[in-house]
Amino acid sequence: MILKRFVSLTAWMIILATGSQQTALAGERVKPRLILQITVDQLRGDMPWRYYDRLGKGGFRYLTENGIIFKDAHHRHANTETIVGHVTLATGADPSAHGMIGNVWLDRTSGELTYNVEDARYPVLSEGAGVDKKTEIDPTQRTARSDGRSPASIMVSTFGDELKLNQAGKSKVFGVSVKDRGAISMAGHTGKAFWFSKSKGEFITSSYYYDKYPQWVSEWNAKKLADKYANTSWELLHDKSSYLYGASDDRPYETALPGFGRVFPHPFGERKGKYFTTFLTLSPAGDQLTLDFAKELIINEKLGTGTATDYLSVSFSSTDYVGHVFGPSSLETEDNILQLDVTMAELFRFVDEKIGLDKTLIVLSSDHGAPEAPGYLSELGFEAEYIDPETFDKAGAIAALKDRFGIGEKLITTYFHPYLYLNRQEIQKRGLDQAEVENAVVEELSRFDGIALAVSSSALASGNLPDTPLIKSVLRNFNPRRSGDIYLVFEPNRFINDFDGLTVAASHGSPWRYDSHVPIMFAGMGITAKHVYRPVETIDVAPTLSSYMNLKPPSGSAGSPLMEVLEP
Repeated sequence: MILKRFVSLTAWMIILATGSQQTALAGERVKPRLILQITVDQLRGDMPWRYYDRLGKGGFRYLTENGIIFKDAHHRHANTETIVGHVTLATGADPSAHGMIGNVWLDRTSGELTYNVEDARYPVLSEGAGVDKKTEIDPTQRTARSDGRSPASIMVSTFGDELKLNQAGKSKVFGVSVKDRGAISMAGHTGKAFWFSKSKGEFITSSYYYDKYPQWVSEWNAKKLADKYANTSWELLHDKSSYLYGASDDRPYETALPGFGRVFPHPFGERKGKYFTTFLTLSPAGDQLTLDFAKELIINEKLGTGTATDYLSVSFSSTDYVGHVFGPSSLETEDNILQLDVTMAELFRFVDEKIGLDKTLIVLSSDHGAPEAPGYLSELGFEAEYIDPETFDKAGAIAALKDRFGIGEKLITTYFHPYLYLNRQEIQKRGLDQAEVENAVVEELSRFDGIALAVSSSALASGNLPDTPLIKSVLRNFNPRRSGDIYLVFEPNRFINDFDGLTVAASHGSPWRYDSHVPIMFAGMGITAKHVYRPVETIDVAPTLSSYMNLKPPSGSAGSPLMEVLEP
């Protein structure tokens, strides 16, 4: 009898234990009060580790020592640009589905280039806060025809959208960045976004989000924190001798912007200076301003204090601007990473104080990686060259095609990365077959030095292409409503160095591993530290967050949950 009772008791204990385990596996974890998604623009996957010995305690080290780190994470689409990567992280979808196939695309109706988040229906709330085409260095911004901004061009839902839908609208969803596309992409269709206006030196938004600024935003802008950098300089955080690139401050291939120079210290100049606010974004100051505004938002919007989980995206942009102008292997980039580490440590400290890191789920990644500057590669013995696509139409092979098709004018009208555009008006006027002309141009371009792949949109639409990793990455970038006529992939270490008339040190945007490699890190909420070396993709981030929160994934999501994050 005693034995039977013991067996019975043991059986019930097993049943109860199994039931508890099943309940835990079914998702009865404590939900975070805040999901903090950090996107560091142009943070190649190896960059935090290059300077790890000099990082502080609370920034990257907090993530690496307390979080799950995926060391082999990559974007799987071909065009590794800012808007493409941000929206991929937000949606878990490929560009072919979410529609943001490039920072700009050609509007076939108007014949003009379209900036990704521009929307004339929703002007910015601050008069004179639009793009100043005379001083704006960012070429994608300068293509915008309107200062209006919205997420309307994103063709699928984001994680923030799904969170808000699931929580009956009670979740607060915000995106903050120096770049409008960095903030708008992550805030999604239902959140609210703020970004930095270089023309005003303030954080602004558009009428898509508000009829007028919240009082706290007006008060923050009234403090004019950007002005405090006037007549100061970007100084090194440590003694120059302690830096890996301390002896390489002055390199001829770095971009010497007038008044900013290419050696430390980099002066910001007077407040009324033409490029004053631009110089701020080309330095750690841009991230510091973003941090200060994000802290103010957390307080005034009372993030993490309600019954529903809130979401805040902070996209740090300075790494991208610094990388373009000076290259990723430069003293400027090294110091910027070390100062970003301090900025992130302050963000984590602040979140811990106001909400609790044990109640916050943090995910960090990047919109794209970065190539080395050709000048740096050449110093080390690599062959690296620049390519000018504007010369393609003048090449003899293309001239022969003009004769063949009877096109006396330009056959190739323009190139805006990564698409080459043909003279469709002339092609239609002469009754030519668009696919035939595209494929003829592709055949000739494929023989050009420096071109690894040329593929027509007609071929991408038909799907009659070899099943190779490179072709797959281009297909994931193809959207028939927005893609150009011919997609070009340059060979590794072949680059375009024209940044809207400005010669830059380095430019990203390829499918090669240096541009696709990014970090993916999850921390907070009691996550156990672990480094994972299996290959993962950035489309996995949004469905992981959705699974963690027991939500349906975003509508275009193609990724799979990262099980290491979901394990009890």
